Amino acid sequence: MRARTLVTHRRYFGFDAVSLRAATGRVLSRVVGLPRDRARVTDSQLRVDFGVDTVDARTLVTGMVESGLLEPRAGERDYRITERFYEFAAARIVEPLARPRAKLLVAQAVELAQRANAEWSRNPLVIEAVAPFGAYMSRDPYLDELPLGLVVGNRPASQRARWRTIGKAEGVQMIRDAFGDLSTFVRVRLVTDLGALPRPFAVSYQAEPGTAA
Repeated sequence: MRARTLVTHRRYFGFDAVSLRAATGRVLSRVVGLPRDRARVTDSQLRVDFGVDTVDARTLVTGMVESGLLEPRAGERDYRITERFYEFAAARIVEPLARPRAKLLVAQAVELAQRANAEWSRNPLVIEAVAPFGAYMSRDPYLDELPLGLVVGNRPASQRARWRTIGKAEGVQMIRDAFGDLSTFVRVRLVTDLGALPRPFAVSYQAEPGTAA
């Protein structure tokens, strides 16, 4: 699982990145040695570890449940600590992504898509379009992440390697890994149609007709 990244200028559940990571770490110190599927925490423990009052604790718990960090147990006053909670406790804290750097990453993604289509003949998939969306479409000069939509299609048989081709599942993973390696800020979403991407988005690259079967 890829490490989670928190940025310094953003607040998470009402806390800055450093304070949140420290508080989640205090919670996890209570369950050291327990299997993760048995790790539980109560309302009162969360209130102490996060240093909040009863009202703020209620807001905190609600937000963490809605975001998938905690899972309530029916009829109980405690919560199961999820893998997502562990991610926040072990997160990297970095400066946010400046927009000029984000634009450069999109340009690098376009170059990678062109190279993949031309050279990855063992991969049965081609990249029909590259379309950043989400935070990239805002006017914020600093971004928490770079959501990158990739539209994929079947590579024409004439462009496939005759030997040692890989399966589609491996092809998908190959694409995810390559684009994810551009930056820890990149969040890759693979779709088979542009209409499946959240709007608004910007089409930064579109393959020539006939690239995909």
